[in-house]
Amino acid sequence: MNERKFSLEGKEYIELMKLLKYEGLAESGADAKMLIDAGEVLVNGEPELRRRRKLRPGDKVQFAGVEISITDE
Repeated sequence: MNERKFSLEGKEYIELMKLLKYEGLAESGADAKMLIDAGEVLVNGEPELRRRRKLRPGDKVQFAGVEISITDE
């Protein structure tokens, strides 16, 4: 599994759809919506169907062999 870290850089959270686009795991917002709706994205080991799920430090997102840890560093 390819492990990455995503820093919120002083922000409180990032939405799941935006993270997928920012990290290049989804080509567009529509693509991110389809991936989430299909149950292909895991947050903290569980399928996440909320597109605008607020990700905070300590959360882990898994998709397509990539795990992204959310940090506040």
